[in-house]
Amino acid sequence: MKLRELAHGRTGDKGDTLNVSVICFDARDYPHLVRHLSAERVKAHLQSIVRGPVRRYELPRIGALNFVLEHALGGGVTRSLALDAHGKSVSAALLDMDIDIDVDIDVDIEPPA
Repeated sequence: MKLRELAHGRTGDKGDTLNVSVICFDARDYPHLVRHLSAERVKAHLQSIVRGPVRRYELPRIGALNFVLEHALGGGVTRSLALDAHGKSVSAALLDMDIDIDVDIDVDIEPPA
């Protein structure tokens, strides 16, 4: 299943560091994401752009995970020659990740329109 079936994402940049938040559509899916969406998996999935460490912060009260990706923006907005210097498309790339399906997940979930 694609991550986008369970969550949406937001990004923000500060210099050469990118924050990517993954927010569950349904808070009941949060434990599933905690189990299957590690900092290591995020770094591996985004290995073509992330040059530094990736840290994960858990935000259970809002059903979200926040990832801090260091050295992910080609030096930052004022130095990067990338078309997406702010990294706004990175959340879409992350949401394309395949994640495992547990028995506690309803695979017929439709994201809100």
